[in-house]
Amino acid sequence: MSIQLPGTDRAETERLREKIATTLERARARTAGLTALDEAELVAQHSRIMSPLVWDLAHIGNQEELWLVRDVGGREPVRADIDQLYDAFKHARADRPALPLLNPQEARAYVGTVREKVWDVLERSPLRGNELVSDGFAFGMIAQHEQQHDETMLATHQLRTGEAVLSAPPAPAARVRVSGEVVIPAGEFVMGTDTDPWALDNERPAHPVHVPGFAIDAAPITNEQYLAFLADGGYERPELWSERGWAHRAEAGLVSPQFWEQDGGGHWWRRVFGTMQQLRPQQPVVHVCWFEAEAYANWAGKRLPTEAEWEKAARFDPATARTRRYPWGDADPDDSLANLGQAHLEPADVGAYPSGASPAGVHQLIGDVWEWTASGFDPYPGFHAFPYREYSEVFYGGDYRVLRGGSFGADQVASRGTFRNWDHPIRRQIFSGFRLARDLRSDER
Repeated sequence: MSIQLPGTDRAETERLREKIATTLERARARTAGLTALDEAELVAQHSRIMSPLVWDLAHIGNQEELWLVRDVGGREPVRADIDQLYDAFKHARADRPALPLLNPQEARAYVGTVREKVWDVLERSPLRGNELVSDGFAFGMIAQHEQQHDETMLATHQLRTGEAVLSAPPAPAARVRVSGEVVIPAGEFVMGTDTDPWALDNERPAHPVHVPGFAIDAAPITNEQYLAFLADGGYERPELWSERGWAHRAEAGLVSPQFWEQDGGGHWWRRVFGTMQQLRPQQPVVHVCWFEAEAYANWAGKRLPTEAEWEKAARFDPATARTRRYPWGDADPDDSLANLGQAHLEPADVGAYPSGASPAGVHQLIGDVWEWTASGFDPYPGFHAFPYREYSEVFYGGDYRVLRGGSFGADQVASRGTFRNWDHPIRRQIFSGFRLARDLRSDER
C-alpha cells in the first residue's frame, strides 16, 4: 500500500512514483543490454583503466541496496558481505579482476533481488519528509548512478576487441547549416540550481555569476575541422601544446584522436564498437583528451570556454533574462532535441537538432559529446556535501577538468544544463569533444 503524507496531493505523489519507476526501468533495461554477453566477456578486463563489466553490474546493485533498500527502506541487508568488494574507493580498477567477485549469474540474481525489494520500498515511501527521500531524490540519485555506470560500460564496449555486439541506427544527418560563432554579451546569470529536485550536490547552490562578454562556437568542433589541425602538423608542433600536454602527447604516442586509423589511400576511419567506419566530416570529433582540445584551441587562435561561459551559453535567455533548465527551455529532452540515451552509437552531424538550440543560437550543447571546458572541478560558493562526501567533495581541487553537456551515451536523467562531469585531462576513452570560445574584441563589446 502506498503511503501518503497528510496535506500532499495524492495524484502528484503517484505521478512522481510513476516517473521514478519509469526512470529506474529505463536504466535497468540499458544495463541488461550492455551485459548481455557471455561469461568470458563479462569477467574480462578489456582495459586496465576500466572495470570488468561484471564488476559494474554488481556495483550498480550494491549502491541500490545501500541507499534504497537499507537507508530509505530500513530493510535488512541482502548481501552485506560484498560491500567492500564493490566500494569504488577501496579497489583501483586495475585490481578489480583479482577480487573474489560475484560471477555473472550471481550478479544478475543479486541485482534482481535488490530491485524487487526497491519496488516495495518505492510503493511504501511517501516521497516526502527528510532531504534524502523528498521529491524522490534518493531514487533519482540511484537512477543517475546506474546510467553513469551504463555510460562507463558503453566506453568499455568501445575498448573491447572482437566482433560488434551492440547495434543502433545511424545518428541523424544535419537538418540546418550551423557554423561560426555566437556572441554572448557581458552580464550576470544564475549558475547552478536550487530547484531541480534531482540535481546532485555539485550543481548546488544556485548563485549569481557575472560573465564578461565572449564569443562561443555555434557547434562543437567537427571531424573535418580536426582533420585540418592534423594536416597542419598539430601533433608535431610543441608550440601548440602546454608543457604537460606535450609531455603526455610524447609519452602516450598521440598522433590522432583515439580509435582513428588512416588507410593506405590517406582516408581516415574510426573504430566504432567493433566496426570500422569512414569519418563523417560533420560529426563532432570524439575521444579527444583535454590536452588535445587545448592544442587545437591554440592552433585556432582561440581557447576552451570556462564552465560558467558554457553554462551561460546553454541556459541563459537574453530576451527574458531567465536561466532555463535546458538550452531549449525547461521540458525534458526527446529525440527531436538531443542525441542522448544510446539511441545512436555515435554523435549526430552538426545541425541535426535545430529545435534544441539555445535562445542565442548555440547548437547541440546537450548530447552528442561531452565538452571539455577550461575549468577545474571546484565547489560552488555555499556548497554542502549531500548525501555523502565521496560523490563530489573528495574530488574538488584535484587534477580534473570539467566536462559539460552529456554525450550520445548519457541518459537524460544525467544530462541537465547544470550537470557537471569531470575527468583527468589525459582521459579520452570517454565520449569527449569540445567547442571553442574567445574574448570579445573592443568593437564587439
